[in-house]
Amino acid sequence: MTLPRPEDIVITHQGAQFMGRHFPCSIGRGGMSRTKREGDGATPVGIHRIVGCLYRADRIARPSDWALKIGTRDLWSDDPRDEDYNLMVRAPHAYSHEKLRRADPLYDLVLITDWNWPYAERGRGSAIFIHQWRRVGYPTEGCVAFSRPDLHWITTRISYETRLIVRDAKSYR
Repeated sequence: MTLPRPEDIVITHQGAQFMGRHFPCSIGRGGMSRTKREGDGATPVGIHRIVGCLYRADRIARPSDWALKIGTRDLWSDDPRDEDYNLMVRAPHAYSHEKLRRADPLYDLVLITDWNWPYAERGRGSAIFIHQWRRVGYPTEGCVAFSRPDLHWITTRISYETRLIVRDAKSYR
């Protein structure tokens, strides 16, 4: 078991710990999984680096100097048949994908993890993001979600060294 560092975001069934604070969060509707698969709705157990930050410039101020604007044509490929599986792509795109520029506020601010990235194993699951939740306790499709104020607070304090550590009960044995 790897010990978390102070700059790590640690997710358990009880919520998240970051910089000495506790935050409520939501995880995937499929719970936590050590065998993540595309479409299972699970949040993968493990240590994940945070490799990117995206934001809606028309809705929020730039949250950090390394954040990139989400454009009107930005998508994320979630189709294992796609050569660009688990990568950002642009519309029009022939394969199954998720729109990054959503009508709701869930992706106004998105932290991208390195889950199954940059060299994706087909079918192992795509896009484990950290984003805004719909409401407290409402599950995600596998991502980790926080309230808007908590997500913004966390984003302004993460560094290049910050990791997302997802721990299930077996992680403590």
